[in-house]
Amino acid sequence: MKKYLLFICIGFFTFSLPGHAQFTRYIIRLKDKGSNPFSISNPAQYLSPRSIQRRTRYGIPIDSTDLPVTPRYIDSIRLAGAVTVLNVSKWLNQVAIQTTDVAALAKINTFPFVISTAPIGAVIIRPVNKKLDGPDPSGAPIPIIPQHVNDYYNYGQSYGQVHLHNGEFLHNRGFRGQGMLMAILDAGFYHYQTLPTFDSVRNNGQVLGTWDFVRGDTAVNDQHPHGMNCFSIIAANMPGIFMGGAPKASFYLFRTEDAATENPIEEQNWAAGIERADSLGVDITSTSLGYNQFDNPVFDHTYADMNGHTTIIARAANMAVRKGILCVVAAGNEGNSAWHYVDTPGDADSVMTLGAVSTSGVVGSFSSYGPNSSGQIKPEVAAVGVSATIANTTNGQPTYGSGTSFATPNMAGLTTCLWQAFPEVRNMGIITAMEASADKSSNPDNRTGYGIPNLKKAFVILIQRLYSKQLSFAGCKSILQWSVKTDSSISLVVERKLLTDPDFVPLNTQNSTGGFAMRNFSFTDDVTSAPSSPIKYRIKMNIAADTSFYLDIFTVSFSPKPNLGPDISNTTCPGSTVNL
Repeated sequence: MKKYLLFICIGFFTFSLPGHAQFTRYIIRLKDKGSNPFSISNPAQYLSPRSIQRRTRYGIPIDSTDLPVTPRYIDSIRLAGAVTVLNVSKWLNQVAIQTTDVAALAKINTFPFVISTAPIGAVIIRPVNKKLDGPDPSGAPIPIIPQHVNDYYNYGQSYGQVHLHNGEFLHNRGFRGQGMLMAILDAGFYHYQTLPTFDSVRNNGQVLGTWDFVRGDTAVNDQHPHGMNCFSIIAANMPGIFMGGAPKASFYLFRTEDAATENPIEEQNWAAGIERADSLGVDITSTSLGYNQFDNPVFDHTYADMNGHTTIIARAANMAVRKGILCVVAAGNEGNSAWHYVDTPGDADSVMTLGAVSTSGVVGSFSSYGPNSSGQIKPEVAAVGVSATIANTTNGQPTYGSGTSFATPNMAGLTTCLWQAFPEVRNMGIITAMEASADKSSNPDNRTGYGIPNLKKAFVILIQRLYSKQLSFAGCKSILQWSVKTDSSISLVVERKLLTDPDFVPLNTQNSTGGFAMRNFSFTDDVTSAPSSPIKYRIKMNIAADTSFYLDIFTVSFSPKPNLGPDISNTTCPGSTVNL
């Protein structure tokens, strides 16, 4: 926080110099939300029912950061002179404006509710290479990997980037993004309204809204293709040609990045965009943007700024996570540059940052290095971003592109399907399951973090986390009771091992009907004739023909009475010890 405040002070000092005319956009930081017509007790005034439901589900309190910026403060700023209000961040309690009116800026600084006025946008002094990912210049096709004939989708050219993560396991189980809401924040979604890649999302009304935070209108179809490329990785539905990671999800498409320039106003745009996503009830966001250098070097970030909680965009990202959103962001493509490290918001301490690998799991040389400057592992995980399958700008057919920009929607789409299966798990719980499922979970590094996630393994991990059990012993009977998420394709087998058995023996199989949900099960085993103690039990879960694993193992130890005669009642089991 101190570094951020220092940045603001430097910015204000720069504005005060004679060269202030180089700046055209400013951040007005506000002291409070006093005299606010909105109240915490009536969140329906400013949050959608879905947004309130997310907070209720995860026990997230509604607090002052949820309140809109005080309207009269915004009005006073707008009326101070030749001032245009660009956007507002309620979480950071600040207003972005555009003006060249020095008198208006001076007046704004006299307002008692204003902390500071700092420049955040300038005319171009040193044009920066934006490094927005796009199609590979070589256009070299990647061989199509044969897939299983029983897979629900015929992925065509995108199978490799789904299969590396076992994403087809989720799709085959019925988790394809239904009921999930994602926001994609990017530089534009060129021709998504006409390209055949998006026929399904258009015909099914899956794009719920758009907004351009750069221009202030709803048109994002005529802007840069980068967002469209990323969108295609998630939403493409071209069977046998190109399938996305969550083709049944619903979407908001927000343009926050101005591809023509590089100024910190774009971080502010993103903050405004993620706040709108939150108020609309979005579950997950995909962001393939990153910042470290700007057209005016006075705004440049240092590696020390990449501490996870200093930049505007990192602070907004962390707040979004606090509100229950799962933020998936790109690490950046700085691996071969002097900068080397992750960009912001990839440094943010609560997001899931993505590095890039090929379909064979080899890390891309361009993928930015971690950690962030606080020493936190970055990126958290990696997905296919080397020769990833994306939509062609001209005709929507699959082509190939490289960058962490494409690794990010790859993982965002599949993570959406995983969270669809486990809505009772909070956002950070989904991230930790992804990390635990990855191939470097026990030995993370600074290139791919915890490694390449396995969605089938993550699914099992979350089943095990939610599973609960109880074992009791009475009247020579072992009573097993447990709760676990199942569906009609899952069976549960109770196995037992007596002291005289060479291995566990199946005793009972239980099935369920219907969709994937938490269910209660029980089994009673009469051990009157058991030769001796201890007795071991375990529960095996079979998920169709895909995978089997053991939920738990129990041990029962008991002490039978001495045999005093033919009366079997003299050999009952009066006491026991249960080990769960």
